[in-house]
Amino acid sequence: MVRETGEGKFQNLVIAGRHRLIADEPAAAGGLDTGPNPYDYLSIALGACTAMTLRVYAEHKKLALGRVSVEVRHGKVATDHCVDCSEIAEGRGGKLDRFERIIRIEGQIDAGLAAKIVEIADKCPVHRTIESSPVVVTRVAAK
Repeated sequence: MVRETGEGKFQNLVIAGRHRLIADEPAAAGGLDTGPNPYDYLSIALGACTAMTLRVYAEHKKLALGRVSVEVRHGKVATDHCVDCSEIAEGRGGKLDRFERIIRIEGQIDAGLAAKIVEIADKCPVHRTIESSPVVVTRVAAK
């Protein structure tokens, strides 16, 4: 559940089970910069899911995989300037959302394992959801 706090223009309290978080916009966008913005949370979801998926795979295969960290960068990119997303951008105009995921593994890994890590990362459920064009159903509830 997400609810405006009344503090600043954009600050929201995020309630996820027993967890309490804050979402906000940066000061440059009119927010208080008291928490991640919505795209930050989407990037966090992708990064966390990727790391967890890789850990499950490593345990299943009994791989001594070092500590995993995942950096996710998000940006809006003009379709004609997106070099590594030509398949998706083909026939589309305007901008598209581009997520870049950088996976780091503590310790040494060979090229074969690095390729497998990319393959498994692409199977992360959040990655699959983002790529699947999910449906969002919205309704207004009476108070």
